[in-house]
Amino acid sequence: MILEVRDLYTSYGLSQILFGVSLEVNAGECVALLGRNGVGKTTTLRSIMGLTPPRQGEVLYKSQKITGMPAYRVAKLGMGFVPEDRRIFPDLTVRENLDVARKSPASPRRTVWTIERVYEIFPVLARLDERKGGYLSGGEQQMLTIGRTLMGNPDLLLLDEPSEGLAPLVVRDLGWQIRRLKEEGLTILLCEQNTKFAIALSDRAYVLEKGQVRFSGTIAELQDNEEVRRQYLAL
Repeated sequence: MILEVRDLYTSYGLSQILFGVSLEVNAGECVALLGRNGVGKTTTLRSIMGLTPPRQGEVLYKSQKITGMPAYRVAKLGMGFVPEDRRIFPDLTVRENLDVARKSPASPRRTVWTIERVYEIFPVLARLDERKGGYLSGGEQQMLTIGRTLMGNPDLLLLDEPSEGLAPLVVRDLGWQIRRLKEEGLTILLCEQNTKFAIALSDRAYVLEKGQVRFSGTIAELQDNEEVRRQYLAL
């Protein structure tokens, strides 16, 4: 098991968002964190990454307790976070955005992520190599954000709403690219409001509602559970 989250309670000021969230991610899996907007999906990722430390509970990464650890230290251990708002450097070129994020892997591996390898997964970025980030489309910026995170050579990738605001054709291509990352051996925790997109990529799923896990199981079990899909996912 690469990630274990135990009984997380997280607040923003006086507003409590998570109420005892627990989940597990095994190496090589893509696990979906599903639910409507505002149910605590992003807060869960931020709590894991150390950006919003939980008030109670534990986060274990590769069996090491990282609860409350600063995000930069979590990243050094091999966890990468792709935020929903992308946050690229608009005045740097695509190549410069990737190069500035270059980092040695936290654990030994046969291959490491290079700019050329990122371009193999996202060929559109190769064609935009010298274009500044501020002139990219939303879909191109999303690919660049994922590529920049890969340059840190993570073992676990946290993806926060990657399909948000993208055109259907771009979402389709992005799904293909995320599937390629999984085939490369990357472990992924995918936070998504687009349930159909996430289900097509994932092995297992957790469904959140009002900061609590209401369902956990395989994708097949989720698809067979009409009550959960109707009540919490509006499917």
